[in-house]
Parts: sequence; structure tokens; C-alpha cells
Amino acid sequence: MTLSRLIGQFVRQHWQPYALSALMLACVGALTVFIPRQVGSVVDGLVAGQLSGEPLLLRLGVLLLAGLGIYFLRVGWRLQLFAASYRLGVHLRTQLYRRLSLQGPSFYQQQRTGDLMALATNDVDAVEMASGEAMLAGFDGTLTLVMVVAMMTLGIDWRLALVALTPFPLMALSFWYISNQIHRASHDSLECFSQLNDHVQETLSGVRTIRALGLEARSAARFAELAENAATASLRAQRWEAAYEPAVGLTLVSASVLTLALGGYLVWQQQLSIGALTAFSMYLGQLIWPMFAAGWVMSLIERGRAAWNRMQPVLDAPLTIADQGRQADIRPGLLSFDKVGFHYPGQQADALQSVSFTLPAGQTLGLVGPTGAGKSSIIRLILRQYAQQSGDTRWNDTALSDYQLEALHGAISWVPQEPFLFSASIADNIALGKPNASQEEIERAARLASIHDDILRFAQGYRTPVGEKGVTLSGGQRQRVAIARALLMDAPLLLLDDALSAVDTQTETDILSHLREARRGRTVIIVSHRLSAVMDADQILVLKHGRIVETGRHAALLEHDGWYAAQWRYQQLEASLDAL
Repeated sequence: MTLSRLIGQFVRQHWQPYALSALMLACVGALTVFIPRQVGSVVDGLVAGQLSGEPLLLRLGVLLLAGLGIYFLRVGWRLQLFAASYRLGVHLRTQLYRRLSLQGPSFYQQQRTGDLMALATNDVDAVEMASGEAMLAGFDGTLTLVMVVAMMTLGIDWRLALVALTPFPLMALSFWYISNQIHRASHDSLECFSQLNDHVQETLSGVRTIRALGLEARSAARFAELAENAATASLRAQRWEAAYEPAVGLTLVSASVLTLALGGYLVWQQQLSIGALTAFSMYLGQLIWPMFAAGWVMSLIERGRAAWNRMQPVLDAPLTIADQGRQADIRPGLLSFDKVGFHYPGQQADALQSVSFTLPAGQTLGLVGPTGAGKSSIIRLILRQYAQQSGDTRWNDTALSDYQLEALHGAISWVPQEPFLFSASIADNIALGKPNASQEEIERAARLASIHDDILRFAQGYRTPVGEKGVTLSGGQRQRVAIARALLMDAPLLLLDDALSAVDTQTETDILSHLREARRGRTVIIVSHRLSAVMDADQILVLKHGRIVETGRHAALLEHDGWYAAQWRYQQLEASLDAL
């Protein structure tokens, strides 16, 4: 979809304010061409000595009323048209946000956060200006141009109008060239702003790492370079926009010289009155706005086109996971993987190879294995962050792809290894999935996650702000707040993806003890590098290179004397040495 089609579709949907604005502008145009005609008539009356006293005051009063009418009408159509264009901005930002919220991890691996933020700010503003400011300036300028030229040609003297308009084709040619330059300069300006925005976002997110490594000077130098590039690109665009004014000025000066030359001759030959020449000169002066409007409109349109060309690929990008499921009712049942094969987009190596298992409702499954074995990949397939390339994944004898994504995610409580906390209070973060939870429910979930006592040590307790991404909390505290959030949701399936990696062994023991009580009747999958976290699981899978190499309960795996038994002995030895 082109920018013109986007704006045209929006205008058709919100035609009332645009129609009202057009009507007001038409009245403004009529009054605008009326004033010079009246002034010319007054001048001729004064020259002939036929206008004085009350008739003169009446004519001047009419001119004053016409001026006031133009003022109030211009205020009215600006309010109508800008309100409509702001609605387009809201629509685009909402559409962009919804699209981004539905995209999966693979989409964000190819996009920069700062660039996406720039699309929702500067780029939407540029499209909004094209739909509002450009529309009103274009309509107003065109209407004024047509009416003024008609009055100059038909109402005064066609010969004088023809001579005065001679320089205008050259101005149109210069406008075409300047608009092409503005399009390229605007695109470069928006790209440079995106790079600057992305650098700032990354720097603020990783400010502690930058300080720890002593990279402040390098980061500041990079910021200065990007800021200079953005300023230079923006200045280049502004310079080309400024080129419109000289083109308009030269054209109007040339037209004025030709008008005075021919008009003076016609007055000398008594073929034109002084009042008519005065009115014609005023009409020529009124062409200043249509000319400036043409340049302004072209500048806004080119900026809008450059912004839309950057925004449209993001809006049109296909969803990484198509939400085509129709099943919305999810009940606890058997979760099964049948010969599932999966590899990440852009990678040749398989993350999972022919993985098969069944997990009855209410039981606990432990997933262990070395780093990169495919444990988290199983979690991501259950969450449908990715789709498997082969095999079948089912829950309660229904394919996961047949469930609506919103319903599926609502039936799963997931705690990742690096949980995300929002810039809100601890209580608000715990109650994120259940906003109407009572304080008693929040505290109960916090106790189950062994974070309640830590929270009470803060001066504001549960109302303590956690800062951006939970920066005021330790890694273990963030994980336990995320566990409390998951337990409060009381979803039928609980996924713990190495969610205890940042807590000590004693805290882990307490949390697991609480979980054994809280997860009764709930299906649980625990991914962990610590085997003590899964020793009570009903079933344990050991993965290596995307394949299941061992399966069974804790005691059976120890008797098997494979990878699990060797890792268990190593971790027990490590724990005993730490206790010394």
C-alpha cells in the first residue's frame, strides 16, 4: 500500500471532518478573492471622487468583516483537520504496537529495538503530518490558486494574467527536483535517527556493563558520532526544504516585474484602471501562499513517503507464528511430543531430533542435560514461540497449533531463566497475570516463592518500586518474584526454565518444598542444571544434542550410571566442598 492509498483510505473512513474542513476552506477562498476585488472598487471610487462618507465606511466595514470571517474559518478548519490527522497517528501507533506484540522471538532477532521505537515516534509523526498539514495546505493552496487565477484572468485582464504566470512553469520544474532531493535526505535523516535511538537504548540497558568495563569514553564518542550524523542528515533535508523559498521568491519577483511593466503600459493606454491594477497586484500577492503551500506540501509528502517506506515492511511482515487456532477451551490433560524435530530459523543444526515423551496431567517432568542440549527448545515449542518442522505436539489430544495463542498462553505459567520485571511495585509485578488479586493472595504466592521475608525488609514492603527491568533487586530476588507471579496465576501448566539458577541451594530447597504443595493437580515442567531441582519429578529426561539419551525417575537414572549419575555425583561433591 502506498502512502497516498493509506491517506485516501483514512479520508474515506473519516470523511466528515475533511468535508467540513473543505467547506470552511472554500469559504476562506471566496472571501480571499472577494477582498482584492472590493479594494479595487474602493480605489476606483476614491479616484473618481464617487465614494466618501457613509458608503466608504460601509465598504471598509465589509472588508473588516471579511477579514474576521477568514480568521475564524481558518481556526475552525485547523481544529477539524488536525484532530482527524491525530486519529491517524493513534491508529498507526496502535496497529504497529499490536503487530509487534504478536511477533515471535525470531522477528526481534532481525530487528533493532531503537529502530522500532523510532518507527512509533518520528516516522508516525511524519505520516501524520502528511495526512494533516499536507492535506490542508494542499487543498487550501490549490483552491486559492484556482480562484485567484480565475479572478485575474476572467475578472481583470487575461493578457496581464498570461504574462504574470509565465515564470511559473520554471518554478514547477525546480519544485520537482527539490522534492526528489528531500525524499532521499528525509530517508537518510530517519535512518540516522534510528541508529542514534538504538545506540541510546542499548547504552542505557547495558550501562552497568559499560561502567564495569570502563567503556564510557568509547560509548560517548560513538554517541557523538551518531548525533553528528543525525544532525547532518537533518540539516541536509532542511537545506533542501529551504530551497523552496528562493524558487518562490524569484518566481513572484519576476511575475511582479512583468505585471508592473505590462500593467503600467495598459493603464497609460487607458485600457486598464488603476483600481484594477491595484486589485491585480493584490491577487498576485495572494499567490505567495499557494506557492509556499506547494513547497510545504511536497516536503511533507516526501517525508511521509520516506517514513511510510520504512514502516510498511514492519506492518506487513508475516507473523513468525500464525495464530490460526480455533480452540479456546483448554483443560488439563496429557501433554505429548511425538518424534518432534526442530531447528531455529537460519540454522542448519537441529535443536531437537525425534523427541518423544508423554506427560500426564498433574505430574512433574524434569528436563536436564548439558548446555545446548535442547531443554529450552522444548519449552519454546510448548509456548509456540516457534513451530516444529516435524512431528506432533499435543495437549489433551489436541494439537498445540489448534489452540488460540491467547488461550494457550493464558493456560501456561512460564518463568524464564532471566525474568522480566516492569517498572512498577513488587506487588504489581507479582499480580501482573492476575490484576484483581487480593493482598492476601499476593503474599501467599510470595511465601511459596520464598521472597516474602525479603520484601518485608524493604522500607515500602510490597509497594517498593523495582526500577526498570527490576534493577533494584538481585538476580535471585527477580527470579523469585517471577515464580510468585507464575504461582499466583494458578495456570494448569507451570514451566520453570532454569528459574532457580540465581538462588542458593538452601533457598532452592525451600522453594521446591513449597512447590510440591502448590503444584498438586498442576502439570509442571522443570528445566534445571541442578539435578536436585528435579530429583522428585515423576519423570526425568536427559537430553544431549537434541536427543533423549536417558529417561526415568531419579533412582532409576542413578542405577543406570550414565550422564545423570555422573553429574549427580559431581554436584553432590561440589555441594559438600562448599559446605566446608
